[in-house]
Amino acid sequence: MAKILMIEDEQALRRALKDAFEYHGYSVIMAADGESGLKYAESERPDLVILDVMLPGIDGFEVCKRLRASGFSAPVLMLT
Repeated sequence: MAKILMIEDEQALRRALKDAFEYHGYSVIMAADGESGLKYAESERPDLVILDVMLPGIDGFEVCKRLRASGFSAPVLMLT
């Protein structure tokens, strides 16, 4: 089963997307901010990251830069 990490601060959107992906058989890990998203990316090694641009603390662009700098090579889909 493919694993998706969703980094999104809007709870309603995060929940709706999680439900939709799980309905189609994906495993979904959720983070509400960039810092926890980075930790989950390192520990869970997802197959895909869905990343909001505007996040509290570290924004989505910085999260993406840090992921790539750490050698993380899975696709990142930016939500704007």
